[in-house]
Amino acid sequence: EFMNYEDAIKELEEITNKLDNEKLPLAESTKLFERASVLAKFCQEELSKTSKKLFEIKKDFDKITEEEIQ
Repeated sequence: EFMNYEDAIKELEEITNKLDNEKLPLAESTKLFERASVLAKFCQEELSKTSKKLFEIKKDFDKITEEEIQ
């Protein structure tokens, strides 16, 4: 199943609202919590990947800028 960050965050918010505001049976709450854990891990990994990409882009940009100055 393909998932993107925005969809994962949206689903995570929906699950959080359900867990906070609805009286759910234990089995359903457990299932939702497990799904939320998967989504949270996915989001954290996506943020980490994006952060690394941005760091590399900045490093390349700084290198180009330094070369132009010299």
